[in-house]
Amino acid sequence: MTSTSRFEPLVTPGEPLTREELERYSRHLTLDRFGPEGQRRLKNARVLVVGAGGLGAPALQYLAAAGVGTLGIVDDDVVSVSNLQRQVIHTVQDVGRPKVDSAADAVARLNPLVTVRTHETRLSPENALEVLGQYDLVLDGADNFPTRYLVADAAELTGIPVVWGSILRFDGQVSVFWAGHGPVYRDLYPEAPPAGSVPSCAEGGVLGVLPATIGSVMATEALKLLTGMGDPLVGRVLVHDALAQTWRTLTVLPDPAREPVTDLSEVLVACGIPSPGDAAASASGPGAAAPSATDPAAPSAAETVEAEELALLLAARERGETAFTLVDVRDDWERELVSIPGAVPVPLERLLADGARALPAGTEGDVILHCKAGVRSARALAALRPDYAMREDRVKHLDGGVLAWIDAVAPNLPRY
Repeated sequence: MTSTSRFEPLVTPGEPLTREELERYSRHLTLDRFGPEGQRRLKNARVLVVGAGGLGAPALQYLAAAGVGTLGIVDDDVVSVSNLQRQVIHTVQDVGRPKVDSAADAVARLNPLVTVRTHETRLSPENALEVLGQYDLVLDGADNFPTRYLVADAAELTGIPVVWGSILRFDGQVSVFWAGHGPVYRDLYPEAPPAGSVPSCAEGGVLGVLPATIGSVMATEALKLLTGMGDPLVGRVLVHDALAQTWRTLTVLPDPAREPVTDLSEVLVACGIPSPGDAAASASGPGAAAPSATDPAAPSAAETVEAEELALLLAARERGETAFTLVDVRDDWERELVSIPGAVPVPLERLLADGARALPAGTEGDVILHCKAGVRSARALAALRPDYAMREDRVKHLDGGVLAWIDAVAPNLPRY
């Protein structure tokens, strides 16, 4: 096979193909720019997929079907019913199982010739270099900014390319970041956005078929890099609008003023990842950047209530020992699915538009806001601050939202 790319293939050809492999991959072998040599490169390749969720699901299946010899899967989550709308590698029978195990079983059923390594952990500054260092290429399907920056920085330090994808609502993006060969993630997004400014898929939603579209493009970019075919998306971002069914390409150049990554400590500062022993730091929920101490909109410790504390307050209110108003800023369908007893509904949009005037008549004592994961309630808190600045009562929010309540107080309630 003659390389048709401006980049050399990432891996050398592996052992000659067996008869079983010749039969399984015959449609690849007939491709004049791929052939047996390209298939042997895939056989010898090691690819890490970060996240066995929406983007990881189609990417893993297509990479396995294509014959990538070793697939690594890193994820610390378990399968939930709400995942099944888009994470097609998992089934109803997998609900409650670790995603890495469910995905590994699906890969084995699809192609038993592929070796699967599972990393049931959350990537951290302590383990990222060790995990990424085992692979030739990483696909970043993470749903939160700390992990994206961590993958980008660790890949820059290890010298491996990152096939990056992002989805939200009806839109998706794909690019290839590769230090020394083109721009990196920090050239496109130098700093993480303020907490709550960009919703996660859990908060903003995502069209169920969109991950298949973006994930398959990510898998295509991986095959091109591994085999040296075509023109990878290095220095370009592919942007997809599913509703308009359009694709457009944006050019990205390396920032000559950007300081190169020398270690992973910058991720701690930029994204609020808790450092070892920092029990006070916490994220604002799945997919959201953690609040930064320098972000004026971020709730302070005095404005934050933990789930266990809220349970005690609700019990005290039931006994007539305290008075406060618990406000649920979520949508109606969310409350229909799961609610915290004693909460009153007030849509977020009304709070943002009308401030304290949107609160129900008879509101007394402190106001505690909550949403699903803490992002929307933090926005509502910021909107109410001016109205409560001169009051004796205070406005607070539930850290981690309903998901934290379920984890700490009511584990039998459904997650979504």
